[in-house]
Amino acid sequence: MSAKNDTVDSVAPELPHSDSVSYSENDIKDDFGDEKQRVDVEALSVEEDVGSEIIEKDEDVALEVISTADDPELPVFTFRTVFLGIGLSAFTSVLATIYTFKPQNATVSQLFCLIIAYVLGTAMHSIMPSKGFWRYLNPGPFNIKEHTIIVIMSSTASTVAVAMEVIAALDLFYNIRLNAAVSIFQIFASQMIGYGIAGLLRTLLVYPTYAFYPNYISVVNLLQSLHFGGVLNHKKRRFFWIVFATIFFWEWIPQYPFPLLTAISIICLADNGRHTFVRNLFGAGSSNEGIGLFSFGTSWTLISQGYPLVWPWRTRTYVHVGMAIGYLVLTLSYYKNAFNGRDLVFMSTALFNNEGGSYNQTAILTPENTLDASKLDSVGLPRYTATYVISQMCYNFSLGAAIVHIFLWHWSDLKKAFGGMRFLKSGQDIDDPHYQQMRKYKEVPQWWYLALFVASLAIGIGCSYNHGQWLIPAWSVILFTVISCVVAICIGFITATTGLQIQIKHAIHILSAFVHPGKPVAVMYVNLYGNSTAYQTLAMLQDLKLGQYVKIPPRATFAAQLAGSIIGSVFNYTMMISIVKNNREALIDPIGTRVWSGWIIQGYNSSSVAMGALGKELFTYGKPYYLIAFAIFIGLLFPFPFWIAHKLSPKGSFVARASEYIITPIVALYVGYLPYSVNGQWWSCFVIGLASQVWARSRRPKWFKKYNYLMSAALDGGSQVILFILSFAVFGASGNAVDFPNW
Repeated sequence: MSAKNDTVDSVAPELPHSDSVSYSENDIKDDFGDEKQRVDVEALSVEEDVGSEIIEKDEDVALEVISTADDPELPVFTFRTVFLGIGLSAFTSVLATIYTFKPQNATVSQLFCLIIAYVLGTAMHSIMPSKGFWRYLNPGPFNIKEHTIIVIMSSTASTVAVAMEVIAALDLFYNIRLNAAVSIFQIFASQMIGYGIAGLLRTLLVYPTYAFYPNYISVVNLLQSLHFGGVLNHKKRRFFWIVFATIFFWEWIPQYPFPLLTAISIICLADNGRHTFVRNLFGAGSSNEGIGLFSFGTSWTLISQGYPLVWPWRTRTYVHVGMAIGYLVLTLSYYKNAFNGRDLVFMSTALFNNEGGSYNQTAILTPENTLDASKLDSVGLPRYTATYVISQMCYNFSLGAAIVHIFLWHWSDLKKAFGGMRFLKSGQDIDDPHYQQMRKYKEVPQWWYLALFVASLAIGIGCSYNHGQWLIPAWSVILFTVISCVVAICIGFITATTGLQIQIKHAIHILSAFVHPGKPVAVMYVNLYGNSTAYQTLAMLQDLKLGQYVKIPPRATFAAQLAGSIIGSVFNYTMMISIVKNNREALIDPIGTRVWSGWIIQGYNSSSVAMGALGKELFTYGKPYYLIAFAIFIGLLFPFPFWIAHKLSPKGSFVARASEYIITPIVALYVGYLPYSVNGQWWSCFVIGLASQVWARSRRPKWFKKYNYLMSAALDGGSQVILFILSFAVFGASGNAVDFPNW
């Protein structure tokens, strides 16, 4: 593939460029001299790049679907970039903060940012003059690098910081009010710790071809289709907007007038509600109705949670093997009265009392929100549903298995990245076509990321001291940050190669309960530094890979992520303070109102109180749910049988290949993935994934390379835009919910 790209690069037409000085022009290494290639990607046709060869290796998608073409002369930081980057960052951070305090569960997606940025960027180019002085503000067509910088800034800003939610919980439930400067610095520092870790992991999780981030292929494919020239890309743009419009007009039907179409179970329809067993196993249309065996969804908003067009078939196999085991394990655990849960509901994440009602956790706490042992004796311990216990165990199995899996199967990659402290050195020799194209730009030195990490950690520790008391001790911040660093490597490797994310929240919660018993505020902060930091690292790694795919100068990506985080931190805090101040009673109320709800913040507080106050009573050896905690250590053993079988079997044999194929952390995760919310999407994902990643990839390879990932972006984008409109028009995000008329 790279050879084909080199051919295209050498013959691509070169059009005049703007005279405006751009970031990238000053950022090119001098040693390229006159030999550097100039490729006008805005006029590039990649039709000859699309061959009929079948993509064999999953990571080759990044080479066959995404072009390596680059024009170093394209301006990056233009007036449009700065204006739209700051404007959209402010808009998305405000919108995401508002969503946090709404009854509806909605987010601001990266594709939403991408589409809005494209519409506004092309409009600015068309409307603004481009002659004389104006050419410095409007230097030619809105290009792919401007677009990507804006997307990185706005999507970074739209990620609501967990620190903001913790600060809101302190204000609402503990009457602890941090001053504005401390709050903003704490929000920013908690994000930048993850960013510093991400930068230090570039050698392992950004530069190499194997780290291809399947979920981002469709995003990059869309960016290149929107901006690259040629007949093929004209066809691809038309295809994108047709699919976008189609799903836009379809998605409102299952979302609003006919929500029963969200998930359909023929078996449940035939049973007509006569048997609880049928509902538990086959139901999927409503929240916590059932685990969805043979249920199919028609809402792309729901189906897209399983990335049916994007995940490689190997990933899809892990997911559905795990779920197949889960259908059996979850059903048997409930009906065989595992963990004494037969008298509770089948699915729920709530805490229950001995009679099966809601557990009143405030009844066992002192006014200082610590455990009152005398009250606990009279109230009793809380209970979990059997399926939720199994789910938490599987999440912890998965984490333990992930740590061992990476060391067993990818030791050579770890050694190559970290041996001799190689990850601290610049100018890595990595044989990846996209990375090789990036070597013409000045790299961000590792010491920048290291300095950012150390400074952010110091600020985070400093901001944890409030009016003479530690919200969380300094040693605990350091401890859980180190844990998060190690975990980020393991789960980052799995995300980069499969597109899946291993969940660590249950393990961190349990660990925090033992480290800070009876201290719910400290437990909340452990979630910030031990859990959130790892996922912030993953988000930053994916943006760094996006920059590499699109050939953004690394220092421009660095600046964009910093700017997005700064803008997001300021607007996260200011909006949160305004909402909390004006709607305090509604946010504290467990029910809330149709307009405002504190359910997310209440969830953080409730889990922290439960874990902080009752962790030792629930999870130590001999207690009701001790297996949840010990599942982490049991999970460490999962990869060994397959690794040993691979080593002992003849090379190339079926056993050797099958053993290498299995990723136990993902299988373990999806055994316990179902007992939550709505489950009507997974069989639709299976059928669509089979058609896309098996049939189209092998039987229609040219169509697959041209349109598969573009279709995924169009379906995701159209459904997200209509959901955004419906959220404010009829779902109550604007203050008034409008029910669909009953006839």
